[in-house]
Amino acid sequence: MRSAFNRRSFIQFLGGAALAGCTARDDNAGYDRPNIVVIMADDMGFSDIGSYGGEISTPNLDALASGGLRFRQFYNAGRCCPTRASLLTGLYAHQAGVGHMINDLGSPSYQGHLNDSCATIAEILGEAGYTTLMSGKWHVGESRPHWPLDRGFDEYFGLISGGSNYFKLDGARQMAYGNDPYTPPDDGSFYMTDAFSDNAVRFLKKHGGNPEPFFLYLAYTAPHWPLHAKPEDIDNYAGKYGMGWDELRKQRFARQAETGIRADNWELSARDPDVPSWDDADDKALWQRRMEVYAAMIDCLDQGVGKVVQAIRDLGKLDNTLIMFLSDNGGCHESADIAQGTPRNTWADPTAMPGGPDSFDGYDRPWANASNTPLRMFKSWVHEGGISSPLVCHWPDGIKVPEGSVTDAPGHVIDLMATCVDLGRAQYPRDRNGEAITSLEGKSLRPIFEAGTREGHEAIFWEHQGNRAVRMGRWKLVAKRDQGTLAAGDWELYDLEQDRSELRNLAAQMPDRVAEMQAAWLAWGARVGWVPYDQLRG
Repeated sequence: MRSAFNRRSFIQFLGGAALAGCTARDDNAGYDRPNIVVIMADDMGFSDIGSYGGEISTPNLDALASGGLRFRQFYNAGRCCPTRASLLTGLYAHQAGVGHMINDLGSPSYQGHLNDSCATIAEILGEAGYTTLMSGKWHVGESRPHWPLDRGFDEYFGLISGGSNYFKLDGARQMAYGNDPYTPPDDGSFYMTDAFSDNAVRFLKKHGGNPEPFFLYLAYTAPHWPLHAKPEDIDNYAGKYGMGWDELRKQRFARQAETGIRADNWELSARDPDVPSWDDADDKALWQRRMEVYAAMIDCLDQGVGKVVQAIRDLGKLDNTLIMFLSDNGGCHESADIAQGTPRNTWADPTAMPGGPDSFDGYDRPWANASNTPLRMFKSWVHEGGISSPLVCHWPDGIKVPEGSVTDAPGHVIDLMATCVDLGRAQYPRDRNGEAITSLEGKSLRPIFEAGTREGHEAIFWEHQGNRAVRMGRWKLVAKRDQGTLAAGDWELYDLEQDRSELRNLAAQMPDRVAEMQAAWLAWGARVGWVPYDQLRG
């Protein structure tokens, strides 16, 4: 049952700056309202798929890229829950109540589930006549009434919680079909990624032939740890990573030039200081296996994307379907320490090699450093390696730039809501169930689809676990939580137009710019309800 809006409180469209680039479209705009599909990977780095420099087999995503548009400078929110909250609402995660993760940290901005001051894409497009479908990871509300069908989706199958065993449901996690708990079969037939893909296809077959357009949100857990993949997919990568992470980074960096995804002046950052050289690494067989399984997980995800694209093609609706693919954060540095015999939870076998249901492992900092080629840092930090995402967009009827184009126009995950409202000719509400709705923060990507560029955001902001950043035009101010304070000396300043990999800190040379951008960040923090990380409740 669709969550209720007070329809009398709707306005046709918010005008001017309040709508932040989401302008009204004439019904004779040159195309019917498109179907919209948003596909998101979990913990996948900037360079993992083929069209962004990766060696992993991703022919379906690469075909979407060659027939569509790729973004060089698209940003997520640096971590799974905040990115999902921003994607669904078009707001900064703090404004939606998910400034951290799903735990309540004692502040409205960090309550751990979507609040009543935001509306979701599903709620807004549903009111505009779309059928709203979701398959995959939710992770923005663990309990009712904060599940997908409570927030506007007509159909749902997936994982309510965060990362889980791919072959069986970890007892600490929840899955659901609609609003009913779901337990996977225990006969060896279940694999999470395939289940998400197959149910997305099932929903499309059930609803896609109807006259009204559809919105599908397909949120994979792959390649988030634990490293679990089907044996036949792992076999395709056996021995492929014997060259190690240092050589892999060099190969990906070279391939990024061949695919056109990196600008000529981008530089390859140095190996992360906490990563040993491949020559000095212990237990190379285990390290290779980790990356083989990780690659197999992305390969399986791509196979699922192929199933979804084929289902839309079979409906005869591929030309007027906007497909957008992205990742929720950069490559994940988090370590399982299996080699030291300290598995991350009770069902893991500390002696198992990665891949099977009784193993529990991550691919760790060295391979994550390669995933984020050529950028620095990882998931949860807000340096470029933590927040930069591929964005592949495919829409034959609506993308007017040449096929295979690359854009340098910056974008942020908050822009996806604005894009959906714009292209769906929907109405952004004033309230939800009597609660005032926060004004939309995103800007539609439609001008980039049509001309390759747009008038960008005056500023884009980040904060997660005390890591913080602001981008204003070519300039980015960024700081790590472990620097401890908000003093001007904690900030790093980079010219991203000349230094995308953040290698030359200009803060000491440009104190006035640092002060101006710091003031803008603090004003934003006050506006969205930021609380210093060390002041949040456990």
